[in-house]
Amino acid sequence: MSSSDKYAVFGNPIKQSKSPLIHAAFAEQCGQAMQYRAVRVELDAFERSVRNFFEGGGAGLNVTVPFKQQAFALADECSQRARRAGAVNTLYLSDEGQLYGDNTDGVGLVRDMVANLGWTLQGQRMLVLGAGGAVRGVLEPLLREKPRSLTIVNRTAEKARDLAAEFAELGAIDGGGYELLADRQFDLVVNATSASLSGDMPELPGSLLTARSCCYDMVYGAEPTVFMRWAALNTAWAVADGLGMLVEQAAESFYRWRRVRPATGPVINQLRQALAAA
Repeated sequence: MSSSDKYAVFGNPIKQSKSPLIHAAFAEQCGQAMQYRAVRVELDAFERSVRNFFEGGGAGLNVTVPFKQQAFALADECSQRARRAGAVNTLYLSDEGQLYGDNTDGVGLVRDMVANLGWTLQGQRMLVLGAGGAVRGVLEPLLREKPRSLTIVNRTAEKARDLAAEFAELGAIDGGGYELLADRQFDLVVNATSASLSGDMPELPGSLLTARSCCYDMVYGAEPTVFMRWAALNTAWAVADGLGMLVEQAAESFYRWRRVRPATGPVINQLRQALAAA
């Protein structure tokens, strides 16, 4: 590797990205000489920008909204989890010079739940709210943990049913509208909708949770989200936001690029303190 390899995250918008802070902390911690910056890419210029980046000596890219599906289409080869997700958030050149795509979102979510939060996933009754791209990226890693069951609910029930059918070979999974939740309880509830960003809350029955249920919102912020407040009000055993997932998916990308796995705990704490002080 060169004395200062170049990395970036491509997105639009991108101003809010924490990726440069995260990877700078990883690089310092692991003694890696690298540059990492956030780049706003015009909506019609993604492929050209990626080609120019790697032709100019770039070593690796992260990809965020709205380009993850385009990155998947652009990659010459993809990991199994990226193929399942139909989306890529990590790009780099293979030893053969091909553009390789991976999706680290799902493994980041699972690692945060298991390694950082100490939650048990095996044998649990899982509920995932939403059926968009964020859900596609996490279903395979969640199902690989061998839950007892996984249910997807979405306002457009057909999207949830289609997703469940697509991933059915990996485990016991069903999908549909919110009416599926009547008289059912779950051990783990993951909010993968964007509702928390606008302060909205899906209509969930208070009977959904047990005294040992864990609730996870993939959105994060300085204050608990409306979903997290609902979970606490309904006596969830544990509640978490998506900040740890953000850091863990970045750590997986960092490992793919540098073959060094950073310690994520100090970086999660650093970001949490920065959010609180903002």
